Amino acid sequence: MNEAQQAMQPPRASSTLMMIVLNGIAMLAGFLVVMTSQLTAPRIAENQRIAIEQAVSKVIPGATRHREFHLGKDGLRSEPGADTTTIYAGYDDQDHLLGVAARAAAQGYADMIYLLYGYDPTCQCIRGIKVLKFAETPGLGDKITHDAAFQSNFDALDARLAPDGQGLAHAIAKVKHGTKQHDWEIDAISGATISSTAVGKALNQSAQALLPQLLPHLQELRATEKRP
Repeated sequence: MNEAQQAMQPPRASSTLMMIVLNGIAMLAGFLVVMTSQLTAPRIAENQRIAIEQAVSKVIPGATRHREFHLGKDGLRSEPGADTTTIYAGYDDQDHLLGVAARAAAQGYADMIYLLYGYDPTCQCIRGIKVLKFAETPGLGDKITHDAAFQSNFDALDARLAPDGQGLAHAIAKVKHGTKQHDWEIDAISGATISSTAVGKALNQSAQALLPQLLPHLQELRATEKRP
């Protein structure tokens, strides 16, 4: 290459300069991500609080307020831990405990189905469910959120404990549409069997694990009724 050709070549950026520029871009991007997270976190938390409040009022009929607890092997806590399950105790205007709500989840047709359900200790039954998040087929799987006949399964779904208190007396299970015979069975939605099965599986898994731990602490939940 002669001198004229060398003069026509664009100057090459040094590797050091390129590293400085790339590091600067990376730092700026990281800063923007952190700032965005900090700015949106309060709004996300508030939206989640409102969503849970509305869900609790649906799955615990008559509840006008709730308190959050965290249930572990060593009992109720006010703060979450690695081995705890979050529950929501629902109270009426007279501060009487009406029920306890908890989350449950299972694999649906397209993705995981997340829901909140309410347990009534008086009847030892599940009084309602609220689907929190799902990605089921519109017109079929999404019927679990609004189909009146399906929702009626949870007016008083049997969730009694077995005599030994180690699990449910009868496993909650989905049955073929139109064949329900027992109070612990869920009558599936015709054409949405997988989504119906997922709801039954989620409820059974959660109730089998949670209720044996919960029932010994119901008196503690009632003892908090008068607290603000």
